[in-house]
Amino acid sequence: MKRSDVRRYFKNGRAVIAPETFAIVKTKRALVNALAIIKDERETTCVIDESKLGSQKFLGFEGGWRMITFDMVLPLSLVGFFAAVSGALAGAGVNIFTVSAYTTDHVFVKDQKLGTAIAALEKLGMTVRRP
Repeated sequence: MKRSDVRRYFKNGRAVIAPETFAIVKTKRALVNALAIIKDERETTCVIDESKLGSQKFLGFEGGWRMITFDMVLPLSLVGFFAAVSGALAGAGVNIFTVSAYTTDHVFVKDQKLGTAIAALEKLGMTVRRP
């Protein structure tokens, strides 16, 4: 797929803001209700809806993240989509945490930066649906 094809995804693209607020936690083992679990040789990281957290202790915790899902099929051959998204958000001063699925991507932004992130995505040409 050509790099120029990425513009079509923004023009016709839609992002959806999840109503939940998420936490990114470092744990000894995977959490049962986690949205995403990333395990490597150094750590286990879970992304979980804050309302599903119990009173357990974590090795690391950062809450207050909002999930933006790109509500479109993004083929694995697509070049430059996430580079454009992360560049636009970085240019707006928005730090991100990302999770990719087989056909779409999700970006997590801090709740206080959500409005700035939405404006940056809309500037790229996307439609953003709020909860």
